[in-house]
Amino acid sequence: MITVTPDAAEKIIESAKLGNTEGMPLRIAVTRMENGDFHYAIGFDDVSHEGDKTFQSEGINIVVGTPSAELLSGTVIDYVDLDGKKEIIFINPNDPAQQAHG
Repeated sequence: MITVTPDAAEKIIESAKLGNTEGMPLRIAVTRMENGDFHYAIGFDDVSHEGDKTFQSEGINIVVGTPSAELLSGTVIDYVDLDGKKEIIFINPNDPAQQAHG
């Protein structure tokens, strides 16, 4: 399950309007790099692939490919102010970089 916060949903809808991709699902992917870090990709995609998992949160249709589904389980997508700049972030309990140490 992937959750989108209301702030992130507002930004995603705004981005879809600006990019003429309204109505397209948001595809999210994650790749585990050789060093174990996660690399995220996000974009609008209306092409279905076998094994896609679909979710809906805050009115956003989300599509995740099978390889990414397990790595993204429990992820929250938020839109926050980071050092004076607003950004979409992934809060992912499966990402080793985000797990508390000690």
